[in-house]
Amino acid sequence: MSKKVKHSAKQDRKGIATVQQIIVSDFEWIFREQPTDDYGIDAQIEVVDDDAATGELLAAQIKTGPSYFKKETDEGWWYPLDKDDLSYWLEHALPVVVVICDPVAKTAYWQAVNEDTVVTGKRGGKKLLIPKKQVLSQRSKYELGRTAEGKPYELRVRKLRLSLPWMKLLQSGRRLLLEADEWVNKSSGRGDVQIVSVDEANEDRVELGGWFIMVGLRPYEEVLPSLFPWADAVLHEETYDEADHEAWEAECVRYDREGDRFVSEPFEDWVIGREGDGGLRPYSNSANEVDHWRLELVLNDLGRSFLAVDEYAEGRGMVLAPRRRQ
Repeated sequence: MSKKVKHSAKQDRKGIATVQQIIVSDFEWIFREQPTDDYGIDAQIEVVDDDAATGELLAAQIKTGPSYFKKETDEGWWYPLDKDDLSYWLEHALPVVVVICDPVAKTAYWQAVNEDTVVTGKRGGKKLLIPKKQVLSQRSKYELGRTAEGKPYELRVRKLRLSLPWMKLLQSGRRLLLEADEWVNKSSGRGDVQIVSVDEANEDRVELGGWFIMVGLRPYEEVLPSLFPWADAVLHEETYDEADHEAWEAECVRYDREGDRFVSEPFEDWVIGREGDGGLRPYSNSANEVDHWRLELVLNDLGRSFLAVDEYAEGRGMVLAPRRRQ
């Protein structure tokens, strides 16, 4: 018997799908749905400018259904804030926006969560006014983009902070795989990217997140490693060994009617040409349309150093700093 999906879960999925459609199709930005273990955040939204990802990111909490449109005023709708949610959002590495969505009308409205927008109610509770004028559409694209802005230094540190859970997985002995399907006949450079965690034996597969990328004519052997500056991207050994052996057998191994095996070129010689200069490459292609990549991420000096900085920052103790001159 198939398990029934709760109505609220179906409604949530419709809301996320509606917001994703607006962000990807209308804004032409990047929408990354977040795994359920990211407390209180449903997606990351990255600003794209001239077909290039900017590194300017927003964290979005998406709420769906008529209940979120009940507390209406002339200006908008009041959204009650849970104490734990608010604390988490205000301390988040990214600017956080709350989005309320009506999936039937295909409309959504948003508000940034910060000290200026959070209001204290008569009974001491916190709430957020989501304005009717802040429709999630082209007319609010500029303002939403400004919410995501930051100095280059801050943007880079933000991205490192967001990647800390993945760095810690590597530190603990898990392996991280970067899987990508590259649509090779698309001038947009479209690709589907996924991050997966496996154990040391390449088992216990856990999907951590996935998103679309649009990188124009930039080659994927340059794009994919640049997504994770805190790690080196290398070929996933198990995947490429298996793919290379299958390709070698198809090209160099023949059997006669008696079942005797003939090899036109030894695998060791054949694979040298296959590997080329030893750089990154897809392991297979589907119908000359999609190249498939599977790379492994290995902590580099930046990743190890940032983990050390995080460990220090999380610790306790007095920090001495030079006094300012009066």
